[in-house]
Amino acid sequence: MPPPRHHPLARAPLVDRGNRLLARAWPKGWLAVPPLDPPALWAKASKGFSPDDESAGRSAVEVADFRLRLEKLAGSAAAEAQLNPVGLAAAHGQLVRAIRQRLALGRLWRARPDLPATMLAPPILVVGQMRAGTTRLHRLLAADPAHVATRFCDSWNPVPQRPDLRPLRGAMALALGRLANPWLDTLHPFGASEPDEELGWLAAALDHATYEAQWRIPSFVAFSEARDPAPVYAEFARILATDAGWHRNSAQPRVMKVPQFAEDLAAVLARFSDARVVVARRDPAAVHASACSLVANQMAMQSDAVDLAWLEQEWHRKAALREARMEAALAKFTGPVAVVEYDVVSDDWQSAMRGIYSALGLAFTPAAAAGMARVMRAGDDAAHRRHADSLRHFAAQRPG
Repeated sequence: MPPPRHHPLARAPLVDRGNRLLARAWPKGWLAVPPLDPPALWAKASKGFSPDDESAGRSAVEVADFRLRLEKLAGSAAAEAQLNPVGLAAAHGQLVRAIRQRLALGRLWRARPDLPATMLAPPILVVGQMRAGTTRLHRLLAADPAHVATRFCDSWNPVPQRPDLRPLRGAMALALGRLANPWLDTLHPFGASEPDEELGWLAAALDHATYEAQWRIPSFVAFSEARDPAPVYAEFARILATDAGWHRNSAQPRVMKVPQFAEDLAAVLARFSDARVVVARRDPAAVHASACSLVANQMAMQSDAVDLAWLEQEWHRKAALREARMEAALAKFTGPVAVVEYDVVSDDWQSAMRGIYSALGLAFTPAAAAGMARVMRAGDDAAHRRHADSLRHFAAQRPG
């Protein structure tokens, strides 16, 4: 179990040791300072790839969108995020990884153009605010053997391989993540081969969702929020089709969820017009407290200048934006929609899930019920329940 988390900006001693080590190593020349300028990032990431890998399977508009997003994101991180040494190294690594994944996918699609063209069954989209219970709903729906879901390791390593070492790579990444952040599983339960959200696919296309939860990058967030996300979801759809074709499960409905779907729901439904939609609802005050706690945890590791007052204000704004855009998109959507309250699932998950299945026109089978029961039993003692204790502690420490 993790140690007590006494403050939203608490971080592990390992992070502080890493900051001190890098702060000594860079001036002495023991290690090179990792750059954030796009040409340097691209030069490092593109080694071993062909220039054709950038455009393979993509339109000129989509290629230009990624390049522009990289320029804006890297510039915002360098100028605004006030990154500490660990944060700078992490930002450099994440941007290099995004470029390399982009090129590796293009190389794969040049060799296997059939993969991004895989035909898909209508998906099931879990939509709602971050911390509104979307993870629980997603995993309950994914426990139905009639459905499939994306593995954590495939979300963050979208390029398939044989032998498939991605579960091992995912497990190693999580082990390192837990060392650096002992509260990781209290915020979101992880398993390398377990169903998880497709956040990694959005990060690979340089959508802002992953990065705004780690760094204070207001200019990039404003740029991305105002920009048409269609190129991002075109790449997302190709990765999804590739994953389904590789795993040979394209005939089964994919259960997908990323809180960013709420903000981009019009674009998501334009791309997946045959989708079934599950909308998760929760008390806004509870959502806000939990979301701020998660973002504070992520930011505190990578910056020594996190402003909690700004963070709370920003995530009030973010929640309002997502709610408005989600409602506008749902008002125009004519497909099946189920709406479920967080407390209803907590009180009687079977009745709640039966209601969802009825609204979506799905059969709630004994096999589905059995799979969901296993998910609920596993969650009874999960580490993430410790997060509620932290939130109560934080609230008790607030002035007034």
